[in-house]
Amino acid sequence: MKEKINIITSTCVPLPLENVDTDQIIPARFLKATTREGFGDNLFRDWRYDKEGNPNPDFVLNQNTYKGQILVAGKNFGSGSSREHAAWAIAGYGFRIVVSSFFADIFKNNSMNNGVLPVVVSPEFLAEIFASIEADPAATLTVVLPAQTITNNPTGKSEGFEINPYKKDCLVNGLDDIDYLLANKNKIEQYESARR
Repeated sequence: MKEKINIITSTCVPLPLENVDTDQIIPARFLKATTREGFGDNLFRDWRYDKEGNPNPDFVLNQNTYKGQILVAGKNFGSGSSREHAAWAIAGYGFRIVVSSFFADIFKNNSMNNGVLPVVVSPEFLAEIFASIEADPAATLTVVLPAQTITNNPTGKSEGFEINPYKKDCLVNGLDDIDYLLANKNKIEQYESARR
């Protein structure tokens, strides 16, 4: 069971860069591990730290100004190779939601499979969100997954977003694919009995 996503209101971490690929999210040298633990420590590793391992004070994750459960990213987030570790790193750092105007499909699916909700908004709405965060780092977004809406609270403007109904059900109920099958075990057994 994963943590359920229903209604989340949070401050945001802005990353207004386009075409952020999975190697930038989690560099390839960290992919040897086979469990999900510890990946959040290396999220955006080469941007967060210099070659000696010192924090880069200019990178947003190293600044006390921005915090929260929502990462707001530029267009085409999660492009590149299909590593699931990128979603592990984002979840491991503590992000529950990533907002962008476009996600690579494989990254989008990997995120939902690992308890992270990718929310696609219009380019205009994304620009407005970035402007609100820049004007006030304490600005919040509210994401209501059951209603499939995202609201920029400083302006009151909302947009709807699309999500696969099965993945939505899993995220709302905190289930992964195995949990979902186990939750429906009785229905599956009844169906198989009836088929015989």
